[in-house]
Amino acid sequence: MSKLVHIQLLRALAALSVAFLHAQHDAVLLAQRAGTSLAVPDRLPWMAGVDVFFVISGFIMVYTSRDLFGQPGAQRVFLARRIARIVPLYWAATTLYLGVALAAPSLLNSGRPQAWQVAASYLFVPYRSADGLAQPILSLGWTLNYEMFFYVLFAGVLVLRTGQALRTLLALLAGLSILGLASGFPQPWAFWTNPVVLEFGFGAVIGWMRLSGVVLDRPTRLCLGLGALGYLAANLIGIGGSSELARPLAWGLPAAFIVAAAALGPARPLDPSGVTRLGARVGDVSYALYLVHPFVIRPLAEIAGRMGVSGPVALWGFIAIALCGAVLASFAVHLWFERPATAWLRRRLEPSRP
Repeated sequence: MSKLVHIQLLRALAALSVAFLHAQHDAVLLAQRAGTSLAVPDRLPWMAGVDVFFVISGFIMVYTSRDLFGQPGAQRVFLARRIARIVPLYWAATTLYLGVALAAPSLLNSGRPQAWQVAASYLFVPYRSADGLAQPILSLGWTLNYEMFFYVLFAGVLVLRTGQALRTLLALLAGLSILGLASGFPQPWAFWTNPVVLEFGFGAVIGWMRLSGVVLDRPTRLCLGLGALGYLAANLIGIGGSSELARPLAWGLPAAFIVAAAALGPARPLDPSGVTRLGARVGDVSYALYLVHPFVIRPLAEIAGRMGVSGPVALWGFIAIALCGAVLASFAVHLWFERPATAWLRRRLEPSRP
């Protein structure tokens, strides 16, 4: 079991929170179609699971690249690994979505995308869609547009030694955020200078702390985690008004506290329980879960609607079945496509070493 088992658990919870948000949204629509209503828990901002992902990404990039800083060829190795990890599954999911959009656009309530929109989606270039949001054809891919942008910045500083590289990275993220707040850039520059990129910096700082040997005791980590949950439950997304700084302040900071609580514990062998092991396994497939869950939840919602599912018990049953189905599908996709495709592409992109 990985020493980062708590990070794996967080990845599982983050992906499940996004999937739960979408499943409960469909359940509410089913209730409305049946002429009833469904009360759903909305105290916690479930979409903040994305912010947890961003912070974890910043942490993991620093932690797993600790032997690359200042090394010859580090940039190529790093980018090869990240492209192999991100691209195959995202391109496959985008292709599947595109196929549905072209064959049956009514199912997705969207028009046929233009050729340049398709190209931009595959190349991780953000553009403003018809609804005014900067997102690709597969809307969930907006987070991956940020991920790939962060990878490019991170690769750029790998030529430096660890401390200098991370200071430069943080300065870049802060500078981009200031530019985004002060300027009215068009897309894609407005997307790349959104202060949400600071959340990757939060994670990078935590990774730096981990590499520097910072260890927090159990009570401190418990206080960090519980305090962060209370912070999230307050849902202070309006603290910045209409400012783009609202999200990293309201969701990014508590996400960073949660990740710090998970990442800065003592590095010792773990004897995890069965539940912990299962959660960590879900964390292993969290990327697949994030991209695959809409392809499971939407058909199940259509089936439930035709069956006339209504009432709180039946609707919560739908949510449970949808989440279980999404997790099972994610394991299948991870084992039979994501893992072999990643390994195949990595062998071809990453330079061989003696």
